[in-house]
Amino acid sequence: QVQLVESGGGVVQPGGSSTLSCTASGNIVSIHRMTWYRRAPGTMRVLVAAITSTGGTYYLDSVKGRFTISRDIAKNTALLQMNDLKQEDTAIYYCNADKTVVRGKRGDDDYWGEGIQVTVSS
Repeated sequence: QVQLVESGGGVVQPGGSSTLSCTASGNIVSIHRMTWYRRAPGTMRVLVAAITSTGGTYYLDSVKGRFTISRDIAKNTALLQMNDLKQEDTAIYYCNADKTVVRGKRGDDDYWGEGIQVTVSS
């Protein structure tokens, strides 16, 4: 069974920085894409940043230039460096491992972390 564990987050002042980490564990052969989503109160979950196994990245327009996603493929870890945080970045952030191949299991699956709260407040 694959598990995704997120860490980081907490309360950050506007203009501050924070780094989220996501580590996938289990009998993982490969992960195609690791992605951070977020869900603010009363809204739907949206994709914030993604990185593929070849290093391609995607960012939500509102975080471009402020957030950076990176990945350590050997450690099955993805980081989200968040700078110049704004109150509108307040949300629960979720890590996703897309098209994950697991030893002894046919095909691939998506896996999710439980989510971690990021609150931007003075």
